[in-house]
Amino acid sequence: MQRRKRMRGITLIELLIVVVVISILAAVAYPNYQEFTARAKRNEARAALLRLAINQERFYLNNNTFTAVLSDVGFAGSMTENGYYEIAVTAANASNFTATATYRHGGNEAGKCLTFTIDGRGVKTSSPDTDCWERTR
Repeated sequence: MQRRKRMRGITLIELLIVVVVISILAAVAYPNYQEFTARAKRNEARAALLRLAINQERFYLNNNTFTAVLSDVGFAGSMTENGYYEIAVTAANASNFTATATYRHGGNEAGKCLTFTIDGRGVKTSSPDTDCWERTR
């Protein structure tokens, strides 16, 4: 009598089950990942504006006026560290300044937190959503 050898390996059904499970996990994880990266971009803009405000105060203590020149307050260029937001001082005089971070790319983020603004009095605004400074999720 001849004995049949036992086949080793995986079947097509087993492979399809693994692919379906991985697809479901990816469908759940990818939107969470996108929201996480959007929050990181917003945090980068907020941190840059807060750093600019602190440096503006230092500049004011030394020169008795605010400046509209980013290099005077320690910024090498007009972009945030990873280049998602563009920083600009839109108004500066002896009594106040206004700095704005504007999102430079498209996608969902452009519809949520397109601009962040801070002035010399510490007033923080954002648009189109008005709670972008406080929102952490």
